[in-house]
Amino acid sequence: MTAEATIGAALTRIGGTLQRRDFRWWFGSQVVSASGNATQVVALSWVVLQHTGNAFWLSVLMVCSWGPMLLLGPWAGARVDRHDRRRILLLTQFLLMLSGLLLSLLTAVGSLTLWIILGMSLFGGAVTSLDSPARQVFIVDLVGKDGLAGAVGLWEVVVNSSRVLGPAIGGALLATVGPGACFLVNAVALLAPLYVLWRLVPPADAEHVRPPRERGAIRSGLRYAWGNPTVRACLPMAAAGGMLFTMGIALPVLATRTFHLGGGGYGALLAAFGLGALPGALFAAATQAPTGPRVRTLALATGGSVLLVAYSPFLVLAFAAMALAGFTSIWFIATANTLVQLRSAPEMRGRVMGLWGMALPGTVPITGFAVSAVIETLGARSGFACSGAAMLVTALLGWKALADRD
Repeated sequence: MTAEATIGAALTRIGGTLQRRDFRWWFGSQVVSASGNATQVVALSWVVLQHTGNAFWLSVLMVCSWGPMLLLGPWAGARVDRHDRRRILLLTQFLLMLSGLLLSLLTAVGSLTLWIILGMSLFGGAVTSLDSPARQVFIVDLVGKDGLAGAVGLWEVVVNSSRVLGPAIGGALLATVGPGACFLVNAVALLAPLYVLWRLVPPADAEHVRPPRERGAIRSGLRYAWGNPTVRACLPMAAAGGMLFTMGIALPVLATRTFHLGGGGYGALLAAFGLGALPGALFAAATQAPTGPRVRTLALATGGSVLLVAYSPFLVLAFAAMALAGFTSIWFIATANTLVQLRSAPEMRGRVMGLWGMALPGTVPITGFAVSAVIETLGARSGFACSGAAMLVTALLGWKALADRD
């Protein structure tokens, strides 16, 4: 299939997915809320740096934001399997909105301290640990298995769009009215998914088999994930992907120390990644039935493109390789996510996606510190190459498990 035919198939499948009224409204609300969240993330990092003047506290902020997903992933997945996903999302969106409002209010009265920021970030991370698997399984409730690939591809479009819109909005607000406005924007943006969820009555999902209340639901989820070859192979790859998507650690150092770029050059490298990511999401959406061999091939391609960025002798090659890394990594992560959901039993899907959240982005605090240590000992190129090397290793380890099977 040619690139034109693939993109045409992707647009056709995406169009079919968006024809579903419930998903179309949910998708639109996610565009708004994801951009609002990215705006708040920019402001939180800025405020922490202004309070401390020490980049170490940015790493602490990252641990507080993502660490709860590593600890609470299995518990959250079990809750998602047991309860109505729409009601879970109503609760999580409401709590995240209150968090944004409180941050904005504390900023306005001059009472936002470092410890409050870290505490609120821990709270937000705990809520997100439940929100993330519920959000992903809710897509299956809305579009079914046949529409899942297109829906996940669209979600990657949302995520990558928010990485552009969020920082742009956040930067403009920080420069004009201050961080409190960024927090308020996030809170207001969450009204969109809350409204959609309040009005939404998704059709009954014949696949949704709510398991009986049982002791040891978390252990049974862990056993299921270990016994499912596809899940067991893809989770380490997702963790390796998390190292790549944490670009705020390795890429600025690579840009400044290796390629001798300023802030504009660093932004251009991020833009190159984003430009490649958009067609990658479209190619993922064009896949009706993802396979294990495709996932492992894309993982190898992602690892190779990351290594090409890290060890590129020329700046122009680094930019081209960043676009290639964006293309292959987004295609890989969307395809792997879809495959894991499709090959999980319906009554286990929430627990599996809870484990997915543990791997990506839950392991980011651990891998982020590891990448920082490599940068300080072996240099910027080796630090950026960590994610590529990890992707290659995990792909090879899962090679046999991802042999084509249904």
